[in-house]
Amino acid sequence: MGQAFEKDLQFYKFSLYGFLKNLRFFEPFLILFFAEKGILYLQIGTLYAIREISTNILEIPTGIIADSLGRRRTMVYSFISYIISFFIFYFSRQYILLIIAMVFFSFGEAFRTGTHKAMIFEYLNIRGWKDQKVYYYGNTRSWAQIGSAISSLIAAFIVFYSGSYQYIFIYTTIPYVLDLLLMISYPRELDGEIKRLEGEKIKQNFARIIKEFAYSFKDIHLIRAIANISVYDGFFKAVKDYIQPILRSFALSLPILLFLGNEQRTSIVVGIVYFGIYLLTSLASRRSGNIAERFRNLFLPLNITMVAGFSMGALTGVSFNLKISVISIILYICIYLAQNLRKPMEVSYVAEMMKQDVLATGLSVQSQASSLAAAVVALLIGFFADQYGIGSSLIIVSLMLLLTTPFYLAKEDKNILDSV
Repeated sequence: MGQAFEKDLQFYKFSLYGFLKNLRFFEPFLILFFAEKGILYLQIGTLYAIREISTNILEIPTGIIADSLGRRRTMVYSFISYIISFFIFYFSRQYILLIIAMVFFSFGEAFRTGTHKAMIFEYLNIRGWKDQKVYYYGNTRSWAQIGSAISSLIAAFIVFYSGSYQYIFIYTTIPYVLDLLLMISYPRELDGEIKRLEGEKIKQNFARIIKEFAYSFKDIHLIRAIANISVYDGFFKAVKDYIQPILRSFALSLPILLFLGNEQRTSIVVGIVYFGIYLLTSLASRRSGNIAERFRNLFLPLNITMVAGFSMGALTGVSFNLKISVISIILYICIYLAQNLRKPMEVSYVAEMMKQDVLATGLSVQSQASSLAAAVVALLIGFFADQYGIGSSLIIVSLMLLLTTPFYLAKEDKNILDSV
C-alpha cells in the first residue's frame, strides 16, 4: 500500500518538531562537558542513573496528566522543563546543581515521550488516514534523523568557536524555544479528550506498573525476552557516550591542526564522527527488516547482535588501552549500528510472543527494565572507570555481561501468552 495522505501544513509542523527536538547540541559532548567540570566518572554514572530512573518513574503519572491538561499544554511544560535544565547545566558550578538539572531534564523526557506520537495518531484519525501510520510517521521521523546529523556539525561549530563545552547548553535552548512556540501553534483538536485530574488514577497507574512487573515473572520465555532486550538497551544507553573521551584522545594524538586549542581539535573530530554515526544508524534502521528476513526466527539475530555488541564493547576497551584509537572508534560505531539493527526487531519479537491485548503490558515492563539496566550499567562503568580507566572499565563490564548471557539468551516460544 502506497502513500495516501496529504502533506499539509500540519505535516510540516510535525516534521519541524522532530527536526528541532533532535538539535541537542550537548549530546556529542556531554561526558566531555562533565569532565570539564571536574566530575568523576562514578558521578557521571550516577547522573545517568538518575536520568533513567527519574524519567521512568515520572512517566507513570504523566500519561494521566497529559489527559487532564491536554497534549499541547503537556508538550509546552515538557519544553519548559528542558529549557530550565539547560540553563542549570550552563550555570552549574556544583554537583548538586547537575543532579537538579538532570531531574528537570527527566521531567521534559517524561512529559514528551509518547505524547507527540499520540498527537500524530490523533491527527491521522481525524483526517481518516489511520491506515497510513507507518508511512506518515516514517516521513516525519526522517526529519528527526536529519536533525541529529546536522546537530552534531552545529555542536562542533559552537565548541570550535567558543573553546568550551559549556555554551552548547545555551545554544540548545534556541531550537527548544522554537519547538515550544510550535507546540502552541498546534490545533486544539489534537489535545484529545480532556479529563479531570484525579490522584486516585495516579495511584492506580503505579499499582498497574507493579502488577505488570509481577506478571512478567510468571513466564520464563517472557523473562528471557525482556531481559535480552532490556540488558542490551541498558548497556547501549550507559556506554554510548563514552566514545567522546576516546574521540578526544584520538583528536589530540593527531599530528595536524596543532595550532588549534584542544577543544577546537576535539570538536572537529567529534562533529565529523557523530555526523557519520547518525547517517549510518539511519541506514541500519532501514535495513533492519531485510536482515531480519534472512533468519527463520527473530530470536537468532537478537542473540547474535547482543553477543556481538558486548564483544565489541570489550574489544573497544582493549584497543583503547593499546592506544589504537582508530580501532576503538570503528568498534564503537559498530555498537551503535548493532543497536539500530536490533530496535525494530525487538518490538516485533515481543509482539510475536504475546497477543495484542497484553502487548502494551510487555512493552511497558520492557521499558521499565531497560531503564533499570541502564542505571546499573552506568554506575558500574563509572565506578570501574575511576578505578582503572575507561578502557578497562569497558572490558570489565562487557565481559561481565558476556559471561551472564546464558541467563538472557532469547528463545523461541510457541506458547502465546493470553492474559494478565
